[in-house]
Amino acid sequence: MKKWLPALITLSIIACFLGVYIGSVNVSPSDVTGSIYYGIKSVLARLFPSIEAGEEPKYFIIIWKLRLPRVLLAYLVGMSLASAGVASQALFKNPLADPYIIGVSAGAGIGAALAAIYAPAHMGAFALVFAIISVFVVYSVSKVDGHIPVDTLLLAGIAYGFLASAITWYLVISQGEKAHVTWMWLMGTFNGSDWDDVGEMFIIALFGVGFLLSRWRELNLILFGEESIALGLDVHLYRKLFIGVIALLTAFAVSTAGIIGFVGLVSPHIVRLILGPNHRELTPASALFGGVLLVMADLLARTVAKPTELPVGIITALMGAPFFLYLLMKHKRGELYS
Repeated sequence: MKKWLPALITLSIIACFLGVYIGSVNVSPSDVTGSIYYGIKSVLARLFPSIEAGEEPKYFIIIWKLRLPRVLLAYLVGMSLASAGVASQALFKNPLADPYIIGVSAGAGIGAALAAIYAPAHMGAFALVFAIISVFVVYSVSKVDGHIPVDTLLLAGIAYGFLASAITWYLVISQGEKAHVTWMWLMGTFNGSDWDDVGEMFIIALFGVGFLLSRWRELNLILFGEESIALGLDVHLYRKLFIGVIALLTAFAVSTAGIIGFVGLVSPHIVRLILGPNHRELTPASALFGGVLLVMADLLARTVAKPTELPVGIITALMGAPFFLYLLMKHKRGELYS
């Protein structure tokens, strides 16, 4: 077993425990473990009537129904964005690429802004639909003779992003005093997360992250571009598959929690500096570290300005922007590898 795997699993458990333990209401470690134990027994009791759940702990509602689903959702979203970031950097052969580069976040912003006006209860669904539509638009514009040149895809994504952002901000401004909810969503938030969100995100993460984990060889080979054809890789096929998986993971992450920047950029680079560029280790380690990163960012968002809750996107931007500038400086000096 690789040494980094138990270390990252332990770090994940610690981060998730802290996320559940720390909050506006003071609880003890035994309250956390007791509530989680009771919650698991309650689920089993519904499946197997012979099992008795026992007496409900004092802070069960706070821990099991509010904090735990929020922490688990943050972890799954972090895993998804980090995994999509790894694939994006390999696909574009650009160490500064992130999963939002193909227009996912821009389209989701339009959907969220429209939902805030016409269907506030369905903001996530609107964001998801428009994110997927946006990927198809960028994909179609980029296609040349049935193939998708990465440079064209990159430029199309950037151009579409500017257009979609302009539409989004117009819609937000037109909402007047009702714009607060959209503002919060656009900057990222896990407020109001529930177990249904966790279940949906788990299924998507299981499929998307699992696919990328199983295709680490192809991710290594695709870095060689057209030279990979000589090595037996169908570059055009895998390029389409990776674009689809990146779009799927990012669209669901954005529709669930809003636009949270830099996780898909920072996590792969930190891991790459430690473990190297081989996707056999880079992809799973980045996924686990991305989960930890976003759980801790959400914890800071909830606690750093108590009693006010900050959008988690502000925290990730404060952490990620300086790191991005550092990467940009290294890239300019030719010191940054992909």
